[in-house]
Order: sequence, then C-alpha cells, then structure tokens
Amino acid sequence: MKAQPMIVLLTGAGGDAQGWGNMHVTEAVRDAVADNGYACRIVLAENRSELETRLKEGPCDLVWSALYFFSDREDIIGIPPDAVWVADVLDELKIPYIGPSAQTMKNLIGKFDTHEILAAHGVRVPRHVLCPPAPASAVDFFPAFVKPNGESRSVGISEKSVAETPEALASQVEFIRRELGQAALVEEYLPGREYTVMVIGNGAHREILPGRVTVPPEHYGKYPILRSDLRGVGLTKVSLPQEHREDAAELAAAACDALGCDDHVRIDMREGTDGKLRIMEVNGIPGLKPGKSWSPQIYALYHPEDKDPYRGLIGTVVNCALERAYGKR
Repeated sequence: MKAQPMIVLLTGAGGDAQGWGNMHVTEAVRDAVADNGYACRIVLAENRSELETRLKEGPCDLVWSALYFFSDREDIIGIPPDAVWVADVLDELKIPYIGPSAQTMKNLIGKFDTHEILAAHGVRVPRHVLCPPAPASAVDFFPAFVKPNGESRSVGISEKSVAETPEALASQVEFIRRELGQAALVEEYLPGREYTVMVIGNGAHREILPGRVTVPPEHYGKYPILRSDLRGVGLTKVSLPQEHREDAAELAAAACDALGCDDHVRIDMREGTDGKLRIMEVNGIPGLKPGKSWSPQIYALYHPEDKDPYRGLIGTVVNCALERAYGKR
C-alpha cells in the first residue's frame, strides 16, 4: 500500500435511502477523509459495469460505499430479488472495503435475519414473526409493532404500526406488502425508552458509544414511536444516557460479535415491559450527515475535546478499516 492510501467513496441513486446520505453528504465525507491526510475520490455508479470502469480510472486502496446494492430508487431501499450487492462485487475484485462483510450486510438489512442470528447467540431481541411466510394470524402477542423487513429511516412507520388487534395487524402487514413490496417484520411492541449505540473500530481499537434518543413528548401520538414524519426535521435528540449505559454497551458488543460487524455500525435498542433493553435493528451503513445523523452526534458527545468531531469520526473509521485490511494504520 502506498504512503498515502486512496479512499474511494462509492454512491449512486440509492445513497440516501440505503446509506449515509446524498451527494452533498458524500462530498462532506470526502472533505473529512482528505482532512485526515488521505487521498480521496468519489465514484458514482448505477451498476457493476460502471463501478468497474470508474475504479479503473484511478488508484483504489479502500472503498467506502453508501450502497448496499445498486439501485435506481431514491425513496426506499426496496431490495429486488436480483440485487447486485456492492460487497459481493468488491470481494470478487479483491478490493478491501469499509464496513461489514457481504454476508453480514445482507443479514443486517434483513431485520428478521438479524433477529434470528442474535437470538441464536443469546442476544436479547423482541419476539418476532416474518409475514410472509407466516400468516398474520400466527402472531399471538399484542400490542405488536409492524414494520418493513428491509428499510431504514423509519420508512413505513406511522401510528398504525402499533397494532392492538389481529385485524389492525393484518391491515398493516398488507399495507407494507402493497406500498413497499416486501414482507413485514412483526415484533412485540417495546414501550420503554429508546437508545442507539455507535460502534466504531475493531478489536482493541473498538469504541462502543451509547446514546439516548428522545423526541419532545408533545410530538408523539398515542405511542412514543419514531414515525417517519419525526425523522430528519430536527425533532430527535441524542444525549449521553443516564441509565442503561453499561447494559447498552454490553448488548451492542455481543451483537457485533454475533453478527461479525466491522468498522462502523449503529445499533438501535429499546426497553421492553421488563425494563430490559432489546435490539431492534443494526444499521450496517449509518448516516453521516454532519451535525444531523446520529453517528456524528454521538461521536461529538464522547469526544468533546475534538475541535472537529466530524473529521475525527471519519478519520477513526478509515484508520481502523485500513488497519483491518492491511495490518497497519
């Protein structure tokens, strides 16, 4: 590897729906990578052929992708059955990349798979059923929380996501099938406080940073859930947790070990009726909007001495990924 590694940032039409953000955010990441002393260029690709062509146009030591897979959809993730996954392509080309492996990425974007793996490793998750293949009538716990199996950013989440009756549950499962074209993950509703935990780095350099997520209560409806209309409008706040800090960190560490997460993930969790935290989702490509996304906010909370915490976050992720890929920072 050269003295100044070249970091390639990959994005496309789906960069905002799938990953860290739009082209404006990608440019902010590029500037922060460069401020950390690395060469950096942006590659815009809508398919495998374009990616391979753009990669050949210049050096590439490490790829950081805003995409799970190539897509022309900008509104939802909406995984098609013939999706071409970026990490699969990079593995075939033998190009190192930032983030979890190809299989782990697939396990993370499919929330049911995440739950199944975590449950098999004894990591706390809510009771859960995937509909289909299971019929909505198979769910025997209420209230139930109904969400798309393969989305993020609260896409498909509204007040109707909390179903109190079998009829309401069946209606919401059908809504997700009709409007989003995917299966619904039905979970036991977790009524307690919400937390998000950023995990950056690997091995001895791994940092596990819990945050408490709040919204002014007057903006909630009957249930305190993060509906889609509450996201991205400045209403959510992440702060240092006063409770569950150690528990959240331990749960996040166990989840990362069970799933095989690398470099940078964010884990959402919530209290159940017993007061214990359970994992709702593990995000393999957390948002990186400066000052707005939760990862930059959390990093700033835990690094108050850093005059430019955004630069610090981006540099930490790149440094740790380079160490994992090449054995040195």
